[in-house]
Amino acid sequence: MSVTPSADGRHLSDGLVAGRLDDAQYDQHFSDAHPPLTRAQALVEAERCYYCFDAPCTQICPTGIDIPSFIHRIAQENLRGAAQTILESNPLGGMCARVCPTEQLCERDCVRMAKDGKPVEIGLLQRFATDAHFENPGAPLFQRAASTGRRIAVVGAGPAGLACAHGLARRGHEVFLYEARPKLGGLNEYGLATYKTVDQYAQREIDWLLSIGGITPRCDQQLGRDFTLDGLLASHDAVFLGLGLGGVNALGIAEPALPGLMNAVDFIATLRQNAPATVPVGRRVVVVGGGMTAVDAAVQARLLGAEEVSIVYRRGRESMSASTVEQDWALKNGVRLLTWMAPVAVEGEGGHLTGVQVARTLMNDGKLQLTEDHLHLPADMVLKAIGQSFLPQPLGDALERRAGRILTDEDGRTSLSRVWAGGDCRFGGQDLTVEAVEHGKRAAVSIDADLRMNATHAPGSGTALAAAGAASAASAASAASVVGLSA
Repeated sequence: MSVTPSADGRHLSDGLVAGRLDDAQYDQHFSDAHPPLTRAQALVEAERCYYCFDAPCTQICPTGIDIPSFIHRIAQENLRGAAQTILESNPLGGMCARVCPTEQLCERDCVRMAKDGKPVEIGLLQRFATDAHFENPGAPLFQRAASTGRRIAVVGAGPAGLACAHGLARRGHEVFLYEARPKLGGLNEYGLATYKTVDQYAQREIDWLLSIGGITPRCDQQLGRDFTLDGLLASHDAVFLGLGLGGVNALGIAEPALPGLMNAVDFIATLRQNAPATVPVGRRVVVVGGGMTAVDAAVQARLLGAEEVSIVYRRGRESMSASTVEQDWALKNGVRLLTWMAPVAVEGEGGHLTGVQVARTLMNDGKLQLTEDHLHLPADMVLKAIGQSFLPQPLGDALERRAGRILTDEDGRTSLSRVWAGGDCRFGGQDLTVEAVEHGKRAAVSIDADLRMNATHAPGSGTALAAAGAASAASAASAASVVGLSA
């Protein structure tokens, strides 16, 4: 990656400095990293699909999108039909097309991959179809069912919460969407690299999702501070928790209070909410971790004008949770991958961060071990990206947990009656956006079925469902149709 420095030499300044590059360079660096397909490219790529019956790509997709069907519709130039097929299974299909690790899921299992060594570009085709729809939506793809009179609280407006809210609203329920931050979107709005989702795409997709009606956003509302779980259960018929992971794992060594030592997720969120030229970055940056967050932070530090950026990871590249595609992207952008190293000290002088001391690591009898071989890495910015953790304090002991996360059944039902959970806060997941969407989608089906089965019990609204839903054959048929499409 070439860097055009700012005219005043700020690119050479030590410490945290904003505006290291010129405006044209910022525009170039933070444009769409992976441009969409043109119409001609999409048609050619769609023709490569075999349109398999019982397709492996569909089977491995966490949301079960009928991939051959939507690709076939692209080939027929029926983009509205293609978008409907995608969004029926995944209401955040546009964002997932941008960030889903397709090389580990649908494209890995593409029959073309086994035959030709090159899969159909499923992710890019999915983006092509959803982008075309959002640019010219026309009549709504989905209609909201007749009102049931039931009230459901969805806490957390990330991928899981948004998918659950949309599924419940489609079924005629009234949804109140609580979000601790000023904007809806969760990870999609605050946690992804800016170059992955340009032009305010996360909010445009959310605007479409909310357009179905029946969803009332309540931002700047935090569980435990502004309301309680007991309070929600007293005023709503059900609660879905899509709380995400609010904690950041510590380095396990002393972390002095020095400017420049910060969480990678905070660095990424700051960049997502501000113009790149206003975001300070160090001249030499060290990122500790081996996942996608580490890669996003490291690459963006380089794009902001950092002269030297290194990712430090305690094991080999094959053990990194960031995909090989993400690792190669980091290398392409001038990031160094320093494997088999672990930090042992954060160093500073005169109140300023000066670097990180790392130790080389090795495996000894199946255990990771630090060696006496140490190395000093100069740095005026160190970003921590060694994983996040669920913060259970606002829930107290109300819900059963396992390995620090909320324990649920396969439909998201927790140990507490009328409470469901999904997304990263749920035990047993892969921490993928597309999986969080499926959690929310399945929970919506389960909540709807539970409310209809218990039609006379409605803490928030009396017996509205029995009158508006169960007694209406048309409404019941509509609800059954929606459930069948989404399951």
